[in-house]
Amino acid sequence: MHKAGFVNIIGYPNVGKSTLMNALVGEKLSIITSKAQTTRHRIMGIVNGEDFQIVYSDTPGIVRKPAYKMHEYMNKFVETAISDADIILLMTEVGMKFEENEIIDKIIRSNTPVILIINKIDLSDQQTVNNEMEYWKEKIPAAEIIPVSALLKFNIDKVFDKIIELLPENPPYFPKDELTDKSMRFFVSEIIREKIFLNYKKEIPYSVEVAVDSYKEDDDIVRIFAYIFVMRESQKAILLGHKGEKIKKTGMMAREDIEKFIGKKVYLELRVKVKKDWRDNENMLTHFGYTEG
Repeated sequence: MHKAGFVNIIGYPNVGKSTLMNALVGEKLSIITSKAQTTRHRIMGIVNGEDFQIVYSDTPGIVRKPAYKMHEYMNKFVETAISDADIILLMTEVGMKFEENEIIDKIIRSNTPVILIINKIDLSDQQTVNNEMEYWKEKIPAAEIIPVSALLKFNIDKVFDKIIELLPENPPYFPKDELTDKSMRFFVSEIIREKIFLNYKKEIPYSVEVAVDSYKEDDDIVRIFAYIFVMRESQKAILLGHKGEKIKKTGMMAREDIEKFIGKKVYLELRVKVKKDWRDNENMLTHFGYTEG
C-alpha cells in the first residue's frame, strides 16, 4: 500500500506558514521574515518515504482586501490550493480569529480533512491555548486541532503523524528524488527577495519583484544575473543606497545563501529597473509567474 497526497497550508499572512512548511519538509524552501505577505506564490515541497509521498504546498497569506491585481492572483493561488488539497492545514495563532470570508467558508464547507494548526504557542500559556482549542472545536467540529510552535519545531511530529494517517492511497505524483516543483531560478529570486525584506523598511519590500535574467552553470561557478523591479525612481535610489552600498550588501547576503542552497560558488550581479505599476500590469504579472494555476 502506497499513500500520496497534496497537503496545502492556508492562513492569513504572518502566522508562520513558511516556518511550518520548512520544518515539515526539512529544507528552507519558503521565505521567512517578520514581515507579512512574504510568500507570493504557491511553493511545493515534496517529502518521500518508503510507502508515502507528501506534497506540501505553502500558499500566499489570504489578502483580506486586495489592493492590486497581484493580491487577486495571490488569493487565486489559495483557492486553487483548497480545490486540489487532499488535506488542508488551516493555520492560525493564539488570539487570531478568521473573518467570515469566501476562502474560509470554502474550507469549512469542503469535504477535505482539515488539520487546524494553532501556531506560536511558545508565546502563550497553557490555559489560553486550551481556550483556543475549545473555540476551534466549536467552530470547525470536524477538524483535528494541534497546537504547535513551528519555530521551535514543537509538535511537528504530531502534525506529521496525523498527515500520514489521513493521506489517501495513491501512487507517487513526483519522482522520488524531487524536492520541489519550482526551478532553481525561482529559488534564487526568492532568496534575493528575502534579503530585500531583511534590509529595507516600509513599502520597499512590498514594491519590488525579482526576475532572474540569466543562470549559467560552469564547472566551478554559477553566474547569475538578476533584475530587481521597483515602481518609482525614488525606490530605486533607496534600493541602491549611497554609492551603491545598500544593494552591494543585499547582493552579498543573497550570494552567500544561494551558494549554500545550490552547493556551488556563485557570481551574482543585481540591477534595479523601474517598472511603474507592475503590481497591476497583467503582462508583468504573467512574466513573474502570478498567472500560473
